Amino acid sequence: MSSTSTIGASLTRGADLFDLDLIKKYDKAGPRYTSYPTAPMFHDGIGNTAYAETLRRVATSDAPLSLYIHIPFCNTVCYYCGCSKIVTKQYERAQPYLELMLKEIDLVADQMADAQGDCKRPVTQLHFGGGTPTFLNDDQIRTLMTKLRSRFNFVSVDDGEFSIEIDPRECDDSTISTLQEVGLNRMSMGVQDFDAVVQKAVNRIQSKEETLKVLEDARAHGFTSMNIDLMYGLPHQTVETFDRTLDTIIEFSPDRIALFNYAHLPKMFMPQRRIDESALPSPMEKLNILEHSIHKLLDAGYVFIGMDHFAKPEDELTIAQQQGKLYRNFQGYSTMADCDLIGLGLTSIGYVGGSFFQNHKTMDEYTAAIESGEFAVFRGYTLSEEDHLRRQVIMRLMCDFALDFQAVEKDFSIDFKEHFSDALEHLKSMQTDGLVSLEDNSVRVLPAGRLLIRNIAMVFDAYLTKEALNRFSKAI
Repeated sequence: MSSTSTIGASLTRGADLFDLDLIKKYDKAGPRYTSYPTAPMFHDGIGNTAYAETLRRVATSDAPLSLYIHIPFCNTVCYYCGCSKIVTKQYERAQPYLELMLKEIDLVADQMADAQGDCKRPVTQLHFGGGTPTFLNDDQIRTLMTKLRSRFNFVSVDDGEFSIEIDPRECDDSTISTLQEVGLNRMSMGVQDFDAVVQKAVNRIQSKEETLKVLEDARAHGFTSMNIDLMYGLPHQTVETFDRTLDTIIEFSPDRIALFNYAHLPKMFMPQRRIDESALPSPMEKLNILEHSIHKLLDAGYVFIGMDHFAKPEDELTIAQQQGKLYRNFQGYSTMADCDLIGLGLTSIGYVGGSFFQNHKTMDEYTAAIESGEFAVFRGYTLSEEDHLRRQVIMRLMCDFALDFQAVEKDFSIDFKEHFSDALEHLKSMQTDGLVSLEDNSVRVLPAGRLLIRNIAMVFDAYLTKEALNRFSKAI
């Protein structure tokens, strides 16, 4: 297994990493593998009854819990966004939604409680996503966190990862103080690009000054980790303009940086129809932006974790990768590998007891379910033994850039080469192309393959069809 320091050091300038012919050959649509099987496999045969039974079954497990809280509201629409959201300036809509979430928390906790009404499993991870979580005001945030802490067994702030996504336009020092007060210790902030022309083109006007002030306030209030989201491939971006954004971010020195590929899918995401396609960077310019950004972040001391994530050498993500303990879930790379993930709120997805469960996507359906005292689950998927096997293989490739066949054989009692003979044939052609190195009992992803890790993982996916691929973005 390659260490993270080796991964970071191996990403040197040169054609071995950015081979244009290879990128043209392999830059096709595919999953990001935040789950396996992926969401297109979810079906409505999994519902409230299965969810309740599963919650009761895992209630006495010793493994920790991870909670995901979805706040769907946004004040304005960012044209590039493909997230599940409700765009509104009516802040009064937050209160009835909050009341629904409080009821859902009780529904979940009641199923997992012991005879004394307590949920014993420790909550080691919490993430507020959206939308814009700070669409909730300070008192509403306090109410929500008080409910969560009253029904679940949270570990101490020093021992847990409790994070929230922030829009600096919806956050001031009072909000930061409240977030720290209720026990949040990590923050992720969307920036995308500081260039004024780009911001106008995607309808996200966000000054450097207001952004950096929120980050400075967070540091002053003791937040232990900060992540910045950037995005390449937006209209009017060039290497030169994006370089200035990178300079600003690197100077501030966040613990983690996510460098996302903008996937222009206007047929799937209606706000993207407002983007002028003629202003999008050419495929070559987009690649140049990516190449320049990766080299610049590596030169600044960041480690390439994988896909689109970078972290400082001392960050928990880096350490987890070095130890072979990195994991992927719906929030991307994570250090919490053995958690059951409970999703709360509109559209949220959980992974509990070997099954995925997703809540309703419309507010009317979510409201009707919760108000009637039912869970809001409308679809899901229960993994078979074969699914667990392939999930493990894909997970380790995505996280470690390497795979030990004998370790998989030990865990699943299979003959790896026989079981995955078709996948290994695909890997042989990838080896010829310089993406991987196949050895007798292992495969190692080479530098040129690290940017195309989704393609490598796809050879182990049993469910990919042409129709399914149309739902995913391209790798680069």
